[in-house]
Amino acid sequence: MRTANRISKLPPYLFVEISKRIAEKRAKGIDVVSFGIGDPDIPTPHHIVERLCQAAHDPANHRYPETEGLPKLRQAISEWCRKRFGLTFDPDKEVLPAIGSKEAISHVALCFIDPGDTALVPDPGYPVYSSGTMFAGGESYWMPLREENGFLPELDKIPAQVADKAKLMWINYPNNPTSAVAGLEFFEKVVRFAKKHDIAVCHDAAYTEVAYDGYKPVSFLEAPGARDVGIEFHSFSKSYNMTGWRIGWVAGNAEMINALMRVKSNIDSGIPQAIQLAAIEALQGPQECIAEHNAIYRRRRDLAVKVLTEMGLRIKPPKASLYLWAGIPKGYTAVDYTARLLNEANVVVTPGIGYGKCGEGYIRLSLTTPDDRLQEGLARLQKWHDTHQS
Repeated sequence: MRTANRISKLPPYLFVEISKRIAEKRAKGIDVVSFGIGDPDIPTPHHIVERLCQAAHDPANHRYPETEGLPKLRQAISEWCRKRFGLTFDPDKEVLPAIGSKEAISHVALCFIDPGDTALVPDPGYPVYSSGTMFAGGESYWMPLREENGFLPELDKIPAQVADKAKLMWINYPNNPTSAVAGLEFFEKVVRFAKKHDIAVCHDAAYTEVAYDGYKPVSFLEAPGARDVGIEFHSFSKSYNMTGWRIGWVAGNAEMINALMRVKSNIDSGIPQAIQLAAIEALQGPQECIAEHNAIYRRRRDLAVKVLTEMGLRIKPPKASLYLWAGIPKGYTAVDYTARLLNEANVVVTPGIGYGKCGEGYIRLSLTTPDDRLQEGLARLQKWHDTHQS
């Protein structure tokens, strides 16, 4: 049997490898605390679950859904965006539900990238940006995200010949893995750059509703002219703790939305309608749950930042996202450091280099660990540090 060449080029998906390591430890009877994957541990709000249960009993929801989603879901998304960002979208042309934002992110390269084309991809960044580009036959040009620049790409340092060839650019704020945030000034710069070089912009906005200390992330599409060049990806997973339900949406430029819908209509059969109806309930129902969830994550953030700082890691409390991005002590590589924490403290963190070469020297911790396990994990890290300091 001969697989396609692209399979040999595809690196192992980072979180699959992490899950394997955890399983190996647990198979030996070893208790492991994981700060690895950003999968909210807080249940989906009750009113959303109840709406799903009601919808599941309706035979109309047992049949194939449409790729473009229910009209009332698109309308609910448009209305939510108006209330949240002051943006008005045509529900029929500028909004497209997706089977989770990851699905749409992975497929959008098929809309713009032909073999040999270039996509501008952040480093470090969510691995699906580059793998989607590779599946489409394209090449990734890595845009370094450096601490001294607030983990924003320096667009003026991208060579003109690269920018002119590029067809797609990925940005992501609040950022995974660095937790960096961006404002309208940066987004306006992205719009000017994209128009100058005729580049389609994809903004992954999965974490706009996970924010702390009064900070309110903005939408890329709030920047003047952004809708001329780009689309934005949103997720119910992080906002409403619906990771296992697989639903998100894309909004923005109508031509780009139409291209993605055409690709998706040939690949998937849409989102189960019962889940779409639950998503409508999430958008239109009580919104207090978001603040309640964020209060829990903020408390965890503060506890973890205190311990990590005492361990000598370089970290600032993030304004948004579910992650802590910490610079490790000198003398370690990210892989060495994470391996020692796993082997000697039975604590899992993610090596920064798993998100790209510029992630070397950092680790990422997720705040989606239940309080008791978070406290146990932090106690192990503190004990490990104290033992190796003495």
